[in-house]
Amino acid sequence: MDDIDLVAQIGMGDKRAMHALYLRYNDAIYAFSLSRAGNPELASDCVHDTMLDVWRTAAKFQGRSSVKTWLFSIARNKLVDALRKRGKHAYVEDVPEVEDTAPNPEAAAIAAAERARLHHCLEGLSGPQRAAVRLAFLEELTYPEVAEIEAVPVGTIKTRIHHAKRALMRCLERGLRR
Repeated sequence: MDDIDLVAQIGMGDKRAMHALYLRYNDAIYAFSLSRAGNPELASDCVHDTMLDVWRTAAKFQGRSSVKTWLFSIARNKLVDALRKRGKHAYVEDVPEVEDTAPNPEAAAIAAAERARLHHCLEGLSGPQRAAVRLAFLEELTYPEVAEIEAVPVGTIKTRIHHAKRALMRCLERGLRR
């Protein structure tokens, strides 16, 4: 079943469709929330709150955006609300570390060094730049979809990603010269 069909079924109270949508998007929403909040518990709560909101409002989904964009927009709003309640800013400057699954020790050592360098460079980006990069390149969303999720104009997303790419390239090039 495609996403639109799942949401339609959820709107009619189909728990199996809700479970299927949850399995399809829970990891991505968790990673998105964790990258913005830097807090695993808050990210987990965000996934729960997002999916609960989907359950409650699926019947009202009008298809003006993709289901994926709709879900990430809900997650972003839930996260912003949670951070406001806690008195924190909408972006925290931590990027979660990604587990390495390289097959041999030499490849693992090289990958770990590259990952550490990339992690360091990502830390140098602003929270909004990091979020735009994650949505555009890891979640493979279009710039208009990212703009909708972030509630900013498309031009702002293009600017964030442009500056993020330049900053990452400069940082990575410095790392190679060492």
